[in-house]
Amino acid sequence: MKKTLLLAGTKKGLLLFTSTGRKRWQLHGPFVTGKEIHHAVYDERNGRIFATSNDAWFGSQIVWSDNLGKTWKTAKKSPAFAAGSGLKLDRIWHIEPGCASEPKTIFAGVAPAALFRSDDTGVTWKEVTTLSQHPTRSRWHPGAGGLCLHSIAVDPADAQRMFVGISAVGVFRTTDGGKTWHTANRGTRAGFLPVKKPEFGQCVHKLLMPRADSSLLFQQNHCGVYRSENSGESWTEITRGLPSDFGFPLGIHPREARTIYTLPLVGAEFRCVPEGKLRVFRSRNGGRKWNALTRGLPQEKVFVSVMREGMATDRRDPAGVYFGTNTGKIFASRDEGDSWDTLADNLPPVYSVETAEL
Repeated sequence: MKKTLLLAGTKKGLLLFTSTGRKRWQLHGPFVTGKEIHHAVYDERNGRIFATSNDAWFGSQIVWSDNLGKTWKTAKKSPAFAAGSGLKLDRIWHIEPGCASEPKTIFAGVAPAALFRSDDTGVTWKEVTTLSQHPTRSRWHPGAGGLCLHSIAVDPADAQRMFVGISAVGVFRTTDGGKTWHTANRGTRAGFLPVKKPEFGQCVHKLLMPRADSSLLFQQNHCGVYRSENSGESWTEITRGLPSDFGFPLGIHPREARTIYTLPLVGAEFRCVPEGKLRVFRSRNGGRKWNALTRGLPQEKVFVSVMREGMATDRRDPAGVYFGTNTGKIFASRDEGDSWDTLADNLPPVYSVETAEL
């Protein structure tokens, strides 16, 4: 029987959990201890775990393990800006494996906002300067978390086509492998700007593409949740039915492209769950209707938050759904969100949650 692997990036290192039936989980680690792991992912093309290792004193690096954490290596040349660029790497936010057709390609999003690419399975990295030098760059402004590229959505069927999300700039799209980039924000709000629906300047918080339908995109924004049915040409707001238009995490069902999950927060000034209730919201129809999922989750006097990378789904049937909190808990559902259990507690603040099948 296959094992489910859950990767939890935390403020103090990386934790791995494995389970065959998703009822009992075995903890492995911590690994890369003392480092801030904003994101970690298992690359199913080669069995390698990649993680972002961020340290306020010693800087940021890409690290990886080929044996589920037993040993670790550091990139020979981690993402870094060229001398004379005027930019200094602040942190590495996100790692995204490329298409199956490009088995050695992997991408990383960093702050200040830039995209890096490796074509040797993470050993060396180069900046995608066509995005960094976009004509709009001089008018990019940071969000509360800085000017960061935190979301990367690669079309699994077309290596030339991908999307990135930048705070507080918006979504950009390429259809030619990164040679050119175009804004893709029509219909999304920037309620904090004089022009409420600009070409760019929106603060996208999380951007995802369903595995089952790459023409669809979903995003949790500073100002609402949105769906695109035309590859980012335009967006439809789907916030109605949620207790707030603010939040960070998103999850998508592995086979049902229009089944999505979100966990709203009160707002930018109070980044905790609304009404003191820990609720995941699920839509089975792309955001036209939302239902609160609460069974097994605390519903009184809860003041926690979930980070932008803090939610994930697995590929089992029924699909599992997972999220981690800034108070060091991980919750898990084996029935697509209908009921929840505590998978782990007393952890450092959880920055990211990802899954894989072993």
